[in-house]
Amino acid sequence: MSYDRTIRLGGDFDTTVTAVREALADQGFGVLTEIDVRATLKAKLGHDMEDYLILSACNPPLARRALEADRSIGLLLPCNVVVRRDGDTTLVQALDPGTMVTLTGLPALEGVAADATARLDAALRSLS
Repeated sequence: MSYDRTIRLGGDFDTTVTAVREALADQGFGVLTEIDVRATLKAKLGHDMEDYLILSACNPPLARRALEADRSIGLLLPCNVVVRRDGDTTLVQALDPGTMVTLTGLPALEGVAADATARLDAALRSLS
């Protein structure tokens, strides 16, 4: 089962992160939190790795609809978006919102997942 929506870009990491934030905002997503995995693993474990940032994106109207359908869906929210270096390119990966429906089996989440997928796909397309 594929659970990601991924694009590969030729731009540098910092420029891509800025573009991802703008693309998400254009689709109604705000970034609630961010985790700099590279910095965290370096500080906590002395481990060196490539640039790797997790952005926790939230579209409040979609989150509300999902929570109305299933209060436990908060376990799968917000929509995580990863920006990471992979060799000479930068990957942007978003969790496929359809995963919510697959994991829960709740038809009430299908509309929310479809809307979130359309918005995330539009954000990813705008980066190419």
